[in-house]
Amino acid sequence: MLLSSLRTTMFCGCRIAYKGLQHSNRSPQLRQWLVKRGKSSITTEVQASSVQAAVSVPNAATNRIIGRWLLGCSGLVVGAIVLGGVTRLTESGLSMVDWHLVREMKPPQSQEEWEAEFSKYKQFPEFKILNHDMTLSEFKFIFFMEWGHRMWGRLVGLAYIVPTVYFWRKGYFTRSMKGKVLGLCGFVFFQGLLGWYMVKSGLEEKPDSYDIPRVSQYRLSAHLGSALLLYCASLWTGLTLLLPAQKMVETNRLMQLRRFAKGTGGLVFLTALSGAFVAGLDAGLVYNSFPKMGERWIPDDLLAFSPKLKNIFENPTTVQFDHRILGISSVTAITGLYLFSRRMVLPRRAKVAISLLATMAYAQVALGISTLLLYVPTSLAATHQSGSVALLSLAIWVLAELRKMPK
Repeated sequence: MLLSSLRTTMFCGCRIAYKGLQHSNRSPQLRQWLVKRGKSSITTEVQASSVQAAVSVPNAATNRIIGRWLLGCSGLVVGAIVLGGVTRLTESGLSMVDWHLVREMKPPQSQEEWEAEFSKYKQFPEFKILNHDMTLSEFKFIFFMEWGHRMWGRLVGLAYIVPTVYFWRKGYFTRSMKGKVLGLCGFVFFQGLLGWYMVKSGLEEKPDSYDIPRVSQYRLSAHLGSALLLYCASLWTGLTLLLPAQKMVETNRLMQLRRFAKGTGGLVFLTALSGAFVAGLDAGLVYNSFPKMGERWIPDDLLAFSPKLKNIFENPTTVQFDHRILGISSVTAITGLYLFSRRMVLPRRAKVAISLLATMAYAQVALGISTLLLYVPTSLAATHQSGSVALLSLAIWVLAELRKMPK
């Protein structure tokens, strides 16, 4: 700024001197030099202003770059969620019994290293109770499932952190965006720690229990919930940068539609989160019938645990019942949202988003019922879990399309 001020002062001084010399006919050589100097200064100022305008960030172009980056990151988070679900369904999550940020990136190479890793696994409850006759080749399968999930998690971390450093240095972020990306990067780190905290719960010795070793359903739901929050935040921020808010007439019906959409999105998120308790307790295997649970609409053991509140989170029957109710409530709310929106004048993109949300809701219900009736096959259960993320994505898209124009 100081150099710019000095340059401006010199330029003004040259102009004044030049005008003074124009009124007098003395020293024509000096007058010519001053004319050339003035033109050169003007050219330099114009070029500097052009360069400054060209590199002025953030702008629309950098917002598009950041938006696409965040959408790419959210896609990687989806991959981590799906891979984590498959890891859980194949009972592979407890195959790696320790955690190292860098050292575990290289899997065992030689026969001796595999034997050593297998020996460590044999010391923990899952092998002793569930997999006591497991062979080394079978162990390699579950090991690579968990290893792949962990490596994907590290890829997600790099996808957030490395571009953040680059874009920060280039000046692509506004002040508010800096806070958002720092929050996202911190959440990725927290997610990794929470994953290991979850795994530790399945490695602990429980002398009073002869049940199949599994991770805590509380920690599993926290791990999945934090992944879903990271995904939602990344997707929302990316969409708001890439999709400009559309101008709509602010009416009471539009405000009601927005509130309806927000409530529906929250219900979809809660339904997806309840699926973590179903997975953590293997609750999908207790009543494999629909619409009734066994011979009853409300099973006898719904409140078998004491105190009663414990049933909501620890009774497999109650957990499955709650998931059913939440799923039915979600599809009912989405249907209502669709019918309500049909009587309104909305932008085309908003109508498409709501229609796709309704279509996906019914597809997700069909996947859930099929998974239940077929006794939770791995491929179908993984597809059902992916469907919950797809449904949540469409709900976020609807909210992005219905958001208010910035003032």
